[in-house]
Amino acid sequence: MRRAIGGLALGLLVCGHAALAQVDPFEFEVYPSRTVGHGVLEVESLNSVVPDGHTVGDAGLSSGDFASQDMYRTAIEVTYGITDKIEAAAYLNLAKPNGASFQYAGSKYRLRGSLFEEGQLPVDLGWYVELEWHKTPQFDDSELELELRPIIEKDWGRVEVDLNPIFEKAIFVGPDKNKGFEFGYVAGAYYNYSRWISPGLEFYGGIGLIDDIDPQHDQQHYIFPVVRGGLPYGLEYNFGPGIGLTRGSDQVVVKLNIELERFVGTLL
Repeated sequence: MRRAIGGLALGLLVCGHAALAQVDPFEFEVYPSRTVGHGVLEVESLNSVVPDGHTVGDAGLSSGDFASQDMYRTAIEVTYGITDKIEAAAYLNLAKPNGASFQYAGSKYRLRGSLFEEGQLPVDLGWYVELEWHKTPQFDDSELELELRPIIEKDWGRVEVDLNPIFEKAIFVGPDKNKGFEFGYVAGAYYNYSRWISPGLEFYGGIGLIDDIDPQHDQQHYIFPVVRGGLPYGLEYNFGPGIGLTRGSDQVVVKLNIELERFVGTLL
């Protein structure tokens, strides 16, 4: 298992020549191929803070005027299972720059689905389509973005590996609308030890435009040792510190995701 995880980490880093888009600081989350299920409502709080980042804007995890240092971000995600294989979600992004109050930082809307039945193929497959709307140039000057992800999952007993390559493009409006796709990755490797606590490693990164890759020292790559599991009352958590691996990355970012799932029945 250690060789598999080590190989994944090395592969993603070497892909500094072929591996990533702007890291989304509002969503440090790795998606598996399975969806929430028909009639299930999931509410999730995605939180991150940068205790050791950049002190100027448009650097590290900041894509706008505010510096990433001491930035606290939270996203409220509401997901509903339309069918057993398709779910829809909406996000509200809020951010608190150092010394300022919480501010609206954008909205996102997505569809995600699974393909085939689990175990039918050598790997389990899924898909992900997201539309991200900012209208908040102080946080991100790309007003409208389209994000596409194939989702690949493979399980070996208790070991689970999830891969989410990311293709992202500014569309219709904004200074980058005529540019091509950026390429990034989100990935995770977990040892599902128990329902209550399981360790893992998560990887996030980006290389910029596919046809104009950023210099390696300007790219962002992060590795997160995490623990995840269940809590009382049906809550689930995912927590860990992220370490920046390049000069363009923030040095330390800490994430905490809390989610609650409930079956509410058919709404559509």
